[in-house]
Amino acid sequence: MATGFGGEVATYYARHRRGYPPEAVDALAAAFGLGPDDTVVDLGCGTGQLSIPLADRVGAVVGMDPEPDMLAIARRAALDRGTANTTWALGSDSDVSALFRLLGEGSVGALTVAVAIHFMDRDALFEAARPLLRSGGGIAVVTNGEPLWMQDTEWSIGLRGCLERMVGHPVTGRCQTDEDGRRRNREALVRAGYRYEETSVRYDAPLTVDDMVGGVFSAMSAERLPTLHQRAEFAADVRDALDGVDVVTERVIVRLQYGIAGS
Repeated sequence: MATGFGGEVATYYARHRRGYPPEAVDALAAAFGLGPDDTVVDLGCGTGQLSIPLADRVGAVVGMDPEPDMLAIARRAALDRGTANTTWALGSDSDVSALFRLLGEGSVGALTVAVAIHFMDRDALFEAARPLLRSGGGIAVVTNGEPLWMQDTEWSIGLRGCLERMVGHPVTGRCQTDEDGRRRNREALVRAGYRYEETSVRYDAPLTVDDMVGGVFSAMSAERLPTLHQRAEFAADVRDALDGVDVVTERVIVRLQYGIAGS
């Protein structure tokens, strides 16, 4: 797992990536019976959008990410919120076996992967995680809606047109949030011997033009981030495409796919 989401990209991620509604965190905790005695590993944690609210439900959360800038922002966000039961570790999916040696067998209530599974080797990860997980715990693969530029709405179509003009080619990437990506998750979890379940949470939320623009830049590697001038031009193009509308409604579906470990 290597993302390149450092530097300014990490800042865009923290400011503009949508967090998770309480209903989604509650559903995740209920799926694995999480409580104050549990430790959760949030793999590919980014700037802590899921790690920090999960910390309210469990004894400890280990947020793990390959980008130091992401972890620094997550740690600062947790401290600002007064969340004292989070630990931040530099690492990726290939380091999960090292976590087993550190934490011990059956020591983890859940391993979560939120909007990051497309960077990982599913089969290797799901196998490596099994010894870590207590009975009834498991793996949760979480997607937080479709990419902003791939939704079936007028504003999303306009945003996609602006993005394609900026990068100079068609944009089709869905970060494996579509049915094919979810099928891959399901099949890999079943292959690894987990009991499979899934659920979803739907909600509507306001989305500003600044969040659209920042959300696009948060999905680019630092090496591909446009210049400041190009970013300003892109923001102006998006505003023109939306005819001066500054806030739209995004209809979000948080999908949670569970692999539950047996005894």
